[in-house]
Amino acid sequence: MTALKSVAERDADWSQLSEISADEFPRAIEAIAEEHRPSRMPFFRHLAAMPTEKASDPSFLGQLHLVYQSAMHATRAAVYFLPHLDSPALRKRKLQIFVDDDGLPGGDTHHYQLTRAFQNLGAKCVIGDEEFAGAAELCRFLDPETSHFVRLVQKLYARSLGPWCVVETMSDDWLRALADSLSVHFPNIVKEPYFAECFSQGVEERHAEESLSVTQMVLKARPELIGETIRDAKMMAQALDGVWTRMDRIVLRAG
Repeated sequence: MTALKSVAERDADWSQLSEISADEFPRAIEAIAEEHRPSRMPFFRHLAAMPTEKASDPSFLGQLHLVYQSAMHATRAAVYFLPHLDSPALRKRKLQIFVDDDGLPGGDTHHYQLTRAFQNLGAKCVIGDEEFAGAAELCRFLDPETSHFVRLVQKLYARSLGPWCVVETMSDDWLRALADSLSVHFPNIVKEPYFAECFSQGVEERHAEESLSVTQMVLKARPELIGETIRDAKMMAQALDGVWTRMDRIVLRAG
C-alpha cells in the first residue's frame, strides 16, 4: 500500500513503483485519476458562473472548442498507435474503442458530434474539422499548454498504455462537468448526441474498464513495464491539467 499511496501523494517517490504489482495497477491509475480529477479544476466553476451573455459569444465558444477539440482529437488519433495490443484477441478489443469514437452509425464520429454541439450553441469555430490533423500541423493554432498536451499524447500513447488508461478513467468526470457547466447557459446541451449518447450508453465508463482490463493483462505478462506505465499515466494527467488551466484563462478573459 505504501507504493500505491505514493503514486497519489508524492511525485518524488518513483523509486517505489517497482513495488506495485499488476493486480494493484488499476488502483494506482484510479489514485492518479482522483488526484487529477478534472471536475476539481476552476474552469468548470468559472464557466458555470460567468454571465450567459458572455458565455454565448461566438468567438468565446470558438476558442473553447479549439482547445477542447484539439485535446480530444489528439487522444482519439493516438489510440490507433497503442502498443502491446497485437494479439488477435486484443486487436479485436482495441477495434471496439475505434468504433465507439470513429465508427458511429451513418459515418458519424465523436469529433463531428462535438463540433456540431458547439456550432449549435453559436460557436464561430477557429478551424474546420479536417484541419485537426497531426500534432505539428495542429499546434500551429494552439497555445503552449494545449500544444504540450497534444505533443505529449502523441509520444506517450505510442510508448505505454498508462496514458490511455488514465485519460479513459477521467473522461466521464470531465464530460459530466462540462455538460453541467454549459447547461447553466444552454439547457439543451445535454441533449446533443456528443453528451447524450455517451451518458446513456455508458461509453466512457466502458472504455475505462476496458483500458484497465487489457493493460492489466499486458502487465501480468510483462511486469517490467509497470513502472513506465504508471509514470507515463502521471505525466499525462499532469498535462491534462494544463488544458483545463488554458480553458480557464479563456473564461476569465471573456468574463
